[in-house]
Amino acid sequence: MTTKAAKFDSGSDEALALGQQLCFAVYSAAHAFNRAYKPLLDRFGLTYPQYLVLLALWQQDRMTVKRIGEELGLDSGTLSPLLKRLEAAGYVRRARDAADERQVIVSLTQGGRDLKAEAFGILRDIGNASGCSLEEVREMRDALHRLTQRLAGRHQES
Repeated sequence: MTTKAAKFDSGSDEALALGQQLCFAVYSAAHAFNRAYKPLLDRFGLTYPQYLVLLALWQQDRMTVKRIGEELGLDSGTLSPLLKRLEAAGYVRRARDAADERQVIVSLTQGGRDLKAEAFGILRDIGNASGCSLEEVREMRDALHRLTQRLAGRHQES
């Protein structure tokens, strides 16, 4: 597959049409995902960002707040209240790292570990809602990861 930078005709009004914008397609898809996830997560009292934190912890338990933020692209100002609510719900525990008091370690409680089994049902329901085959999901996910990396690289060069 060859990669070429997109070229835009600056004189064309069609180039500025909302429906032609990649950013709007990504934005719309993100909102559609949030709407699809909401009823699935409501039964557990979770928001979508809280669910992402749990996904990260199911992959690797006992992470620092900083590491979770790096994984999810969230700053500590956003992450701290989110973790506080997850802790109040009984899904995670926060504790100062004994080796480095500046670090807060987040770990799953038994309730958080038990919820992992329910996540497979959420995954199945979202898969059904998308109507995509596993191959289509892989292709879109990989394309979005590449796009994210390219945009992050451009931002860092500026």
